[in-house]
Amino acid sequence: MASEVTSQDRRRFLQRLAILGGAWLTTPGLFAEELAAAAERGLIITPGMTEGPFYPDKMPLDTDNDLLILNDSITPAVGEVSYVSGRVLSASGQPLRSAFVEIWQCDTHGTYVHSRGRNPDGSHDPNFQGYGRFMTGSEGQYLFRTIKPVPYDLAGMYRAPHIHFAVSKNGQRLITTQMLLRGHPANERDNILRGVRDAKARESVLVDFKPLEGSKLGELSATFDIVLGETAQEDEEGRLRGGIAPSRRRRR
Repeated sequence: MASEVTSQDRRRFLQRLAILGGAWLTTPGLFAEELAAAAERGLIITPGMTEGPFYPDKMPLDTDNDLLILNDSITPAVGEVSYVSGRVLSASGQPLRSAFVEIWQCDTHGTYVHSRGRNPDGSHDPNFQGYGRFMTGSEGQYLFRTIKPVPYDLAGMYRAPHIHFAVSKNGQRLITTQMLLRGHPANERDNILRGVRDAKARESVLVDFKPLEGSKLGELSATFDIVLGETAQEDEEGRLRGGIAPSRRRRR
């Protein structure tokens, strides 16, 4: 069931962002301990996955990290409210600071913020931002408030629930990938996910959406760490793509 989002919830989100940011930025060794534990079990490089045809061709007026509220609107988007957070790390486990993390996804009707990404019946949620961006902190952390993704069938392609991610630094796209729901039955039909051949790499993009501790509104939380390879990743046409990181050919 979709949660009702109020202005008070918006304030709680901003407070949570401030609290989390403060902890990430000021608590000595907090992430160092987690990185050490990750190193012991071995970091898995996040696989690059297609940007897809529905990266916004016209950016929404609001591009912050809260996709539920457009600017100063009092009407929230419809969906299961979810906090998606994680870190951007190098292959050696070092955090990548001051990098732009972009996400984009369809609304509950299966419609993107794209001129060709509408549900065939034309339905869409005018209150869903559909796209957001966030600059990572000193320990590579990011945070978004959005909705739990849903499956859709657009342009003749069926997709399991997913959120697109891209990471850019200094105007260069470093990775484009996707986050999917662990255990969702539609995963078996998703050709994009099936295209990730390595089992461990495929597992690394599957996440759990769990009840948010302390929430009385049925909110969810998900954690998705992005581990970069040694080089930037190109799309199938050899280009580095994106809005913050403009399309270009990588110099070799």
